[in-house]
Amino acid sequence: MRGRELVVLRKAAAVAQGCVRALDGSLRQPPPSKMLSYCRPGIRSLSTGYGAEIWRSDDSGKGYEGESRRSLWNSRSRSMTLVAAGAFSLSFAASMMSVASAKERVDDKYAPREVVLYQYDACPFCNKVKAFLDYHDIPYKVVEVNPLGKKEIKWSEYKKVPVLVVDGEQLNDSTEIISTLQRRIYGDSMDATSSDLESDEEEKWRRWVDNHLVHLLSPNIYRTPKEALEAFDYLTTNGNFSTMERMTGKYVGAAAMFFIGKRLKKRHNITDERTSLYEAAEEWVKALDNRTFMGGSKPNLADLAVFGVLRPIRHLQTGEDMIAFTHIGQWYSNMEEAVGPSSRLRDEPLLTTLDKPMNV
Repeated sequence: MRGRELVVLRKAAAVAQGCVRALDGSLRQPPPSKMLSYCRPGIRSLSTGYGAEIWRSDDSGKGYEGESRRSLWNSRSRSMTLVAAGAFSLSFAASMMSVASAKERVDDKYAPREVVLYQYDACPFCNKVKAFLDYHDIPYKVVEVNPLGKKEIKWSEYKKVPVLVVDGEQLNDSTEIISTLQRRIYGDSMDATSSDLESDEEEKWRRWVDNHLVHLLSPNIYRTPKEALEAFDYLTTNGNFSTMERMTGKYVGAAAMFFIGKRLKKRHNITDERTSLYEAAEEWVKALDNRTFMGGSKPNLADLAVFGVLRPIRHLQTGEDMIAFTHIGQWYSNMEEAVGPSSRLRDEPLLTTLDKPMNV
């Protein structure tokens, strides 16, 4: 092994070593929440998307590790460097293969040709649909809907989100969307070995998500004006909106939802929103009964529904509190690994004209 291959291995070893050596010479792992503050010019972070962060330096040989290329690649350390590079490369490749195999990919003959999701990025029902699409590795394009004017779905008589357009056919309501897709992509090949008891359990908890869990989210994420603004911050970066639309949507939307959250809290007889959310998380963990997923070795539709509605709040204050004060964290991490990275298409042109009537 020589020449270009040797350079690649040396760079791989630099990744393995540079990710943990601080400027003071000590070895440490920067926490994800502080990642940007540890960066220095010339340092870039590469997220694997699977619960780990890999750090790399630029070709200058300087940066986070604070060591020059010359000292790193001296003659006494070359053999150890190659061993480290090989170990790093093998372990990283193995982890990638393990995660990739977790997805439940669709047979090509059943896979949709074009899928377009009209959504609010923070909407729990929209994220239920996205969790299903991501887990089954179904590519989809997203159209972000402005929550104030909804001009993006003016062509539709149905004025709620999510709206999913599959090969020109409009599907509405998150639960119905997922059930319809499940039937279409599996058809007669759906697992006939599943018992009626397992099916009943799955449907019970899917209903629990729609009828109970989602009603706890708005009173929590819009609990205070600060948290409401945090929840609407996605409008400043997502969607094809003007600056005025972004600012209006964020501040007017946050103010409106702050008061709506209080009204929903009263409607659903919620005394303490945080306590109710924690109790729901523990109820779900208890129902898992020490299984990795409710579906056993792989997620079922109930797992995907719970994960989907919780995913948009995971890195809000509500989600941080939920992970910190309940036992749901391990299951959530398992789901992140199983669902894997998003299968969303970025900046892809639509194959159909969306201002024409859809098949409903």
